[in-house]
Amino acid sequence: MIDSLLSDEPARIAALQRLDVLDTAVEEPFEKIVTLVRTVLAVPIATVTLVDRDRQWFKAKRGLEADQTPRSVSFCTHTIKQREPLIVEDAELDPRFAGSALVAGPPHIKSYAGIPLRTPEGYNIGSLCAMDTRPRRFSPADIAIMSNFASIVCDELELRMIAQVDQLTGALTRRGFIEHADREIARTRRNGRPATLVMLDLDHFKSINDTHGHAVGDQVLQKVAAVVRATLRPSDVLGRLGGEEFAVLLPETGAVEAATAVERLRGMIAAQPIALENAKTLHVTASFGAASLDSETTSFVSWLKQADTMLYAAKAAGRNCARFAT
Repeated sequence: MIDSLLSDEPARIAALQRLDVLDTAVEEPFEKIVTLVRTVLAVPIATVTLVDRDRQWFKAKRGLEADQTPRSVSFCTHTIKQREPLIVEDAELDPRFAGSALVAGPPHIKSYAGIPLRTPEGYNIGSLCAMDTRPRRFSPADIAIMSNFASIVCDELELRMIAQVDQLTGALTRRGFIEHADREIARTRRNGRPATLVMLDLDHFKSINDTHGHAVGDQVLQKVAAVVRATLRPSDVLGRLGGEEFAVLLPETGAVEAATAVERLRGMIAAQPIALENAKTLHVTASFGAASLDSETTSFVSWLKQADTMLYAAKAAGRNCARFAT
């Protein structure tokens, strides 16, 4: 029977992107797993590998210098095309890999065992790999151990994603948003393209909770988040930094374009009454502070400080308005 999920590359890439893990920083759970694989199987190289469109990227690695390699020379691009583990006892005798740069040159891979990393939907987004610099046989016990470790990797990837999403509003958590912002800073530095960070805070939110109760307050947060998401572009990122404070990341957006986007957001929030259970409606507004990324901004903390200063300026100016760093 043909497994259609193995051949649906666009859906597989979408499943990988949903995890939002590519190009993220080192994380302890994955580091522990590759250390255990290398120790238990007595191999010099172990990786948690994610296979992107044109590259394989290592979420965790031991025994490798590179952070990524072209997909065209990878073992893992073959692993993700099947459900069972991929075992290569002697790469120089396998026509698929004998001419690979990873075999002929550093890291001189001569044997390989890869366990597909499968999402709950059934897509292979990468593999857990054990590699040796000499031909060797991987025993059934070795494969069983690696399969158990691969299951743990898949669980950690899902838990990681859940931890990055605010369960009330569906926005990114503070942690998830900071990771996005850090990657955007690095990307902007490489490409010289603009980006803008926007802070928004709901006006008089404490009085809403005090007057109507926290259940209504939660309803307001959900509605505002939904309005913001519906107004933003697919490339924009919404995060909830805490309480009634949200942040929006606008890639490829300079100050002029950001001003237009922020005014649209402000107007949409103010124009959307929130229906309450007693058939009444509640009108809410938000104040905004924004800062475009400049050459002096070296971290998310400094970028956030600029936008936060502008947010306080908007509050001081009477709320339901926006202020921009110059």
